[in-house]
Amino acid sequence: MGEVPLTTESSDFYTNLPLYPDFAQLARDDYYTALPDDWWVGTSDILGSTKLVAEGRYKTVNMVGAAVISAQINAHGGTAFPFVFGGDGASFAVPPVWHDAAADALAAVRLWAHEAFGVSLRVGLVQMRDLRAAGHDVKVARFHAANAVDYAMFAGGGLSWAETQMKAGAHDLPKAPPGSEPDLTGLSCRWGHMQSRHGTVLSVVIVPQERTTPAEFSDLAEHVLELVSKLDRGGHPTSADGPAVKWPPTGSLLEAHARRGKGSLRRARIAALFESSMYWFLYKTGIKLAGFDAHHFRAVVGGNADFRKFDDGLKMTLDCDAQTEASLRALLQEAEENGTIRYGLHAQSEAMMTCIVPSSLSDDHMHFVDGAAGGYTSAAQAIKAPG
Repeated sequence: MGEVPLTTESSDFYTNLPLYPDFAQLARDDYYTALPDDWWVGTSDILGSTKLVAEGRYKTVNMVGAAVISAQINAHGGTAFPFVFGGDGASFAVPPVWHDAAADALAAVRLWAHEAFGVSLRVGLVQMRDLRAAGHDVKVARFHAANAVDYAMFAGGGLSWAETQMKAGAHDLPKAPPGSEPDLTGLSCRWGHMQSRHGTVLSVVIVPQERTTPAEFSDLAEHVLELVSKLDRGGHPTSADGPAVKWPPTGSLLEAHARRGKGSLRRARIAALFESSMYWFLYKTGIKLAGFDAHHFRAVVGGNADFRKFDDGLKMTLDCDAQTEASLRALLQEAEENGTIRYGLHAQSEAMMTCIVPSSLSDDHMHFVDGAAGGYTSAAQAIKAPG
């Protein structure tokens, strides 16, 4: 596909992109379109996420990362825009008319993360024309994951550059005023951890070497996807009928922090527990209430889950057997020795899910999957430095 002219100012850029249902297609650079020159790229990252993982607080890390996306969705009235969940942070892009609302929401999440969990969130916003002037680019495509859900895929290397700049202190935002609250409506983490059914939950992060061409990385990604396609459901960590339903949910306190606003944390937690108990009851009994079908909702969750993505590289959370894991390690090690990629793998016994549910009566709910004991954060930490 051709690049969007650098003078494009249309807020409809993303909504006008085609939807691609075949994830493997998106290994190819041809399916990506460059962001318009006047759009803004937002980045975020939790400082000290490795320490938080060691303390057993990775569910909190995921919740904060997903909160960045939730706040942006609500700030822009649910209009589609490109974003990607990275485990210990998230990135996104918005048109120029959204800049102020995006900046306010991002700063508010940073304040909320600190006040609710004592977590330091780094954030940044940079305009595409400045990113390109530095010699980088951001291209996007839309993966049609399910009937009512699609996820943005990113290529071009620009997101990685923007994140590196953010970590160095560039593109920072003013602090949110005291008392600022992000709108995190729909953010939840009610599902229990998903135990591996085939051996291990493997977190995979693969990034191209600096001199690797898009075509070379595409070839490697296609080989990887062909290998993991032999796994049950392509390595999807969730069973076909959805994740396990347990009560009380382990994430009720985290969800209470997301929904409390300026109210009582205790009341917010009681409300979260009550809602989750109603879902558990409806699922166990099969009763349908006010148009809500718990069995249908649970089945849709698996199809909507974001367990693999292109994000200036390839990231996956796989339910993996030992033989496939060994083959994957050998393939990636050879590619690294050939100078094509750098990679990190992290094995754990369970996966977990953080969710954004605009309405329980529609099928457009989104679910971000990560390993439950370090996931993408630990896999990225395992990547060897260049050189």
